[in-house]
Amino acid sequence: MPYITSVEEIGYDREVRETVQRERSLILRLLTRTVGLIDDQTNDRISNLSIVKLESLGEALLDFRSIDDLTTWLQESVK
Repeated sequence: MPYITSVEEIGYDREVRETVQRERSLILRLLTRTVGLIDDQTNDRISNLSIVKLESLGEALLDFRSIDDLTTWLQESVK
């Protein structure tokens, strides 16, 4: 296993956080385009999703037709 310096680790952590933020941003844009404007409370719930749940939401949103679909998904998937 190669040695990772603290500087490399910090860079890696920053890259991971930026990647997750870009993915969240993309999913929020796709949701807005699919179901319309998203209220602040729902936006906050999405912003707090783990990367695994965020990826699941990215797949599920392909079937959404309304904000109700998103709300239902959040209620069923995030407990």
